[in-house]
Amino acid sequence: MSRVCQITGKKTTTGLKYARRGVPKSKGGVGLRTTGKTKRQFKVNLQWKSIWVPEINRKVRVRLSTRALRTITKNGAYVTLLKAGIIKPVKGKKKAAPSES
Repeated sequence: MSRVCQITGKKTTTGLKYARRGVPKSKGGVGLRTTGKTKRQFKVNLQWKSIWVPEINRKVRVRLSTRALRTITKNGAYVTLLKAGIIKPVKGKKKAAPSES
């Protein structure tokens, strides 16, 4: 399974690690020199979580980033999972029209 958050869509990104040598000018040196660049990956902090959604009366198991966990805490599980397309909306019961008597 790919390393992607089901709510935010965050995934692994690539970048560079710089190898530097020398003493900074602020410390009296001649400055830092870059002696090499190595490719690296920035991985998302993903967690498997079972989240109870009271509106649909069941647990939903999702793989999400810690940022998405904060979003769920802030906005609520039902709204967040619905917006991400993980669950379908609950069909509400139609209220009876007020009868005129």
